[in-house]
Amino acid sequence: MPALLKFLHVLSAIVWLGGVSFMLFALRPAAAELLTPPLRLPFIAQALGRFFKLVWGSIAVLLLTGLAMLLAVGMKKAPLGWHAMFGIGLLMFALFGHLYFGPFRRLKMAVKAADWPEGGRRVGQIAMLAQITLLLGTLSIAAVFFLA
Repeated sequence: MPALLKFLHVLSAIVWLGGVSFMLFALRPAAAELLTPPLRLPFIAQALGRFFKLVWGSIAVLLLTGLAMLLAVGMKKAPLGWHAMFGIGLLMFALFGHLYFGPFRRLKMAVKAADWPEGGRRVGQIAMLAQITLLLGTLSIAAVFFLA
């Protein structure tokens, strides 16, 4: 069971952080280069909507498997890196909630209203929050390796 928990935990982190990396470094720049705002913003909103369904699932798996592994060894006996990962993970979950219910919701509203300047601002906010998420995710992974 511990190997399955670790596998699911790492797989969920890969889905989330890999998707964020793809969005930041491939999808968004290509869309900005090739598509005008009336095409780009609905495309990005729809792509993010699909990706965010995966993120919600990843968050659930990360939280459940992380807690299960922490509780299995006991909070006092868990390595410092695990505690750091847990704390950073909670921060990431909260940040994603803000991103989803704030800027992403407003992006969808802007697209529906064909308000391209507002939609562009919201995509910029989402990208900034995604960069923070990627940094936090990297720190979380590093904590497990370097704070053992």
